[in-house]
Amino acid sequence: MNDAAGGESARAGEQAETSGYDFGRRPLPRGLALRALVPNAITSAALCCGLTGIRFAIGNDFNSAVLAVILAGMLDGIDGRVARAMRAQSRFGAELDSLSDAIAFGVAPALILYLWSLQQVPRYGWFAALALAVCCALRLARFNAQIDMDDQPHKRAGFLTGVPAPIGAALALMPLYLWIASGRNDVFRNPLAVGPWTAAIAFLMISNTATLGWTGLRPRRAIRLEVIGLIGLVFAALLTEPWLTLVGLCAAYIALLPVGVLRYRRIRLLRATARARSAKRQDDAAAD
Repeated sequence: MNDAAGGESARAGEQAETSGYDFGRRPLPRGLALRALVPNAITSAALCCGLTGIRFAIGNDFNSAVLAVILAGMLDGIDGRVARAMRAQSRFGAELDSLSDAIAFGVAPALILYLWSLQQVPRYGWFAALALAVCCALRLARFNAQIDMDDQPHKRAGFLTGVPAPIGAALALMPLYLWIASGRNDVFRNPLAVGPWTAAIAFLMISNTATLGWTGLRPRRAIRLEVIGLIGLVFAALLTEPWLTLVGLCAAYIALLPVGVLRYRRIRLLRATARARSAKRQDDAAAD
């Protein structure tokens, strides 16, 4: 009888799998829609780029390792836009994107920096590398937990919370850019400088600081042509002097961090003043 019961249980499980139902509780997805394959394939490519960067670092090819992480960041920047354009957003894609980001922008840069510099002081350096990887994962977990929350003051005002994972990875690798641009000057490879820098970037990723997002960058109409020209010049500089240009972009982003904080504080004060005036008008109307 036990064998018969086991056979019936197995057949019930097979029927549940083939029918797409979880024992009558809810329908299970049969698979991803065809249009969802494209953005998820881009996300998988970003994940592979991050892992390949680790492989290059193991072989002491740090130029290629950095380029692999940068390519992962470029792919990460378009997969969401492709998904929205194709109306292929899915929970699976969101989870895959977070997993890819944790590896490509947390684990990969941490290991690259450790193999390049931090392993010279193994205990101290490993903690700095761990901080980058763990803080990246914590940032992504916080982002996922807040997706369905209505109360997101930073997002509602057009700001981000903390430094995004791809930008955090790019900032963490800035000492490596300087090392390559300077002809491999070991001053920039000093783990006593690389370690605190890595830890500082890790902290910025999980901080509650309001940072500028793409929606917050709105140049005035009078200078939009100049902005377009500047973007073209930046791309030209990336082709001719990529490493120094990357250093300049990182420095510019760091310089804009206080701007984001001050701008968000001003918006918050304006909204608080507007709410106080609205409450006062309501109280006056009730008194009348």
